[in-house]
Amino acid sequence: MSTSPQSPADRIQTDRPHSARVWNYLLGGKDNYAVDHQMGDMILKAFPDFAAIARLQRAFLARAVHFLAAEAGIRQFLDIGTGLPTANNTHEVAQRAAPASRIVYVDNDPLVLAHARALLTSTPEGACAYIDADVRDTDTILAEAAKTLDFTRPVGLTMLGIMGQLPDGDDPWALVDRLVAALPAGSYLALSDGANTSESLNRAVASYNANSASSYHLRSPERIADFFHGLELVEPGVVRTAAWRPESDQSLADAVQGHAVSGVGLKV
Repeated sequence: MSTSPQSPADRIQTDRPHSARVWNYLLGGKDNYAVDHQMGDMILKAFPDFAAIARLQRAFLARAVHFLAAEAGIRQFLDIGTGLPTANNTHEVAQRAAPASRIVYVDNDPLVLAHARALLTSTPEGACAYIDADVRDTDTILAEAAKTLDFTRPVGLTMLGIMGQLPDGDDPWALVDRLVAALPAGSYLALSDGANTSESLNRAVASYNANSASSYHLRSPERIADFFHGLELVEPGVVRTAAWRPESDQSLADAVQGHAVSGVGLKV
C-alpha cells in the first residue's frame, strides 16, 4: 500500500460514483457528478423505492437528534459518516432545541468536508467541528473529537448508513463497541442501515457494488440490532426506519415499504 497522501482531487474520484454523492443525488441534491446520476438512475431502475429509503433515513436522523436534544437532554453530538449537507443536519436540529449544543462531524470524503466547513455553521452559543477520518480509525476520531466535546459528559453518537459500508470481515460490531466504550453513561447511539429484506434491493446494491468506488453491505435486521449490544433500547426498539417514533400516520403506513432499520440505545 502506498504511503504517499492523495490529493483532494484524487480522493474525490469524479470518474467513479461515490456513495455520499449518489445518496445526495437520490435526496434531490446538486452536489454530485454525471457518474453519480448514472449510478443513482441504475439503482432506481432496479429498485424504485431506493430514494424513499434515503429520505426515510434522513427523516430518522432529524427525529432521533430532536429526541436526544429535546427529551434526553443531550448537548454533545458525534456524527460519523456525515454525508453531504442537506436539510435538517445534526447541528441544525440539535441547536434548534438547545442552541448551546456542540457537534463534531466525521467523514473521509474531501467533498463532504469542504461542504461541511462552508455550510454547517454553528450558533454563537454552540460549536461545530469537522474531522477528516475513516470510521475505522476510532483513535483519531476520539482524540480529535475530544478537542470539541467533553467525554466526561453524555454524547449522542449518530451513525447513519455508515456501518453498511464495512464488510463483516472488518468486524463493524467491534468498531461500534469501541466508540461506545469511550462514551460515559447517559450517552446514546442512534444507528440506521439498509436491510437485506428485499431481493430487488439486494440486486440493486450488488450492481452498485460492482460499479462504484465503494461498496455497501446489506444485513438482516437482527444483525443490525446487534450493534446495540449492551445498550438499553429506546422505545420502540430497532424497527423499520419510518416506524421509529413517526410524526404522522403516513409514516407508519410507509414503514412496511422501507427496507432499512433504525434504533436508538442508551448506555447505562
